[in-house]
Amino acid sequence: MAWPRATAPAWPVHAGVLGLSAAAVASYALTGPGSRTVIFALVTAAPIITYLAAIAARHLTDRLPWLIATAGMAMLTLGTLCWPDWIPGHHLGRAEGGGTDLVMAGAHVLFLAGTAIGLRRHGRKDPGGLIDAALIGLCAAGPLGAWLIRPGLVPDATPLGKMLLLSDLLLLSAVIGCLLRIGVTAPKSRGPIAYLMAAGILTLLCDVVAVLTVHGSHVPTAQLMMVAYLCVAAGPVLPTGPHVTRPAPGPATVRHPPLGWLGAALCANPAVAAVQAVQSDGPASVVLPATTILVVPVVVLRLRLLSAQRARAERTLAHQAHHDDLTGLYNRRHTVDRIDEELRALDDGPLAEVTLLLCDLDGFKPVNDRMGHQAGDTVLQEVARRLTAAVREQDLVGRIGGDEFLILLRGEHPGGGTTVADRIVESLRAPILVGGTPVRIGVSIGTAVARAGAVVDRETLIARADAAMYEVKAQRRLTATPA
Repeated sequence: MAWPRATAPAWPVHAGVLGLSAAAVASYALTGPGSRTVIFALVTAAPIITYLAAIAARHLTDRLPWLIATAGMAMLTLGTLCWPDWIPGHHLGRAEGGGTDLVMAGAHVLFLAGTAIGLRRHGRKDPGGLIDAALIGLCAAGPLGAWLIRPGLVPDATPLGKMLLLSDLLLLSAVIGCLLRIGVTAPKSRGPIAYLMAAGILTLLCDVVAVLTVHGSHVPTAQLMMVAYLCVAAGPVLPTGPHVTRPAPGPATVRHPPLGWLGAALCANPAVAAVQAVQSDGPASVVLPATTILVVPVVVLRLRLLSAQRARAERTLAHQAHHDDLTGLYNRRHTVDRIDEELRALDDGPLAEVTLLLCDLDGFKPVNDRMGHQAGDTVLQEVARRLTAAVREQDLVGRIGGDEFLILLRGEHPGGGTTVADRIVESLRAPILVGGTPVRIGVSIGTAVARAGAVVDRETLIARADAAMYEVKAQRRLTATPA
């Protein structure tokens, strides 16, 4: 079976959802109790059929999240068949905490687990945005539960039933917030995300309507639930359905919600509690403290994430302030500062000797001219690697110019700077491969030594190394010139 490509039109799916929703709503309202049970069971089976068909056709390549969601939908279908009076008997709105409530809660947990696994890649790209969206969703659940659901609960609602209804409310609100954020940051997935959001919102409305109509007709509750099932079935089978679990490459570019929005959301539950206290409306709903308690660890997680992001940014800035972007070696500023530190250490006594090696590459300019700057960058990176390998861990290697490097040997070195210079010259004689082409360069090294008790500053020491380097270059030219 060939599934429509991502570029295929989505209107057939939209038309199918509208048509099936209208047919399900109308037929449920017009038929008798026996037929209603069959209609409701068939609608709950729709997501199972579409998910399995999309997986079998390899349209949904990330199988695990969709299979977990399918298991949740199968549990709901099984619950409908085992307890056909679940909705007609108003068990959903009574918060009884019985078998039907447990089945629904377990099914929702499975479906939400599949959704969480499917959206984990979006979380890697935009963790802060998803946490902010979940916070706003959680905080929105407080007023919804306190103002709409709590006043309509029947007196014989059990603590377990209230807890299950509250957990359903909180989880759905948080997931809706996350889906909204993903829809904003991932344009290619907006179609299926919109269907999943619609399913979550309709399920929330179903919870509210079931509580408010517990002494009336159950038909609106069943109709809302059926449309929610059809939305769940439609999202992943859209041509763009795979994008739900496969976000586009690159970081999320949408900014986080303003802090004012987050502050207003966090104030929602205390504000509702304050209004209830002023109106002497009895004790505050359990929704408010439960939601607040749940929000606290999410806020702590957000603060931890911000702290980690700040620490990474500080480390990055510190590295950029002291290192060369191309080679990763220390830059000129850090190198000269370290020379000053080591010369002060000579005066104070901890060090007995400091050796400076000034290295200038020979034959590097023709590489840039002949092969381009990218090839030159490759050569410089390889030179940096070989220079680092030629010295000890306590020594310093820095890049102070285009093709100029400076090596600072701390303390006495076996053989002195001459031994290190010979080792560097030998190391750079080996060709460097640039795009499969061997490139040969040389190096001229000037050495300057400062010992304890000698009065010398950084400029003088660098000048000595520079003069020694040009002397090496001059001798090399004389050697290369025929007599």
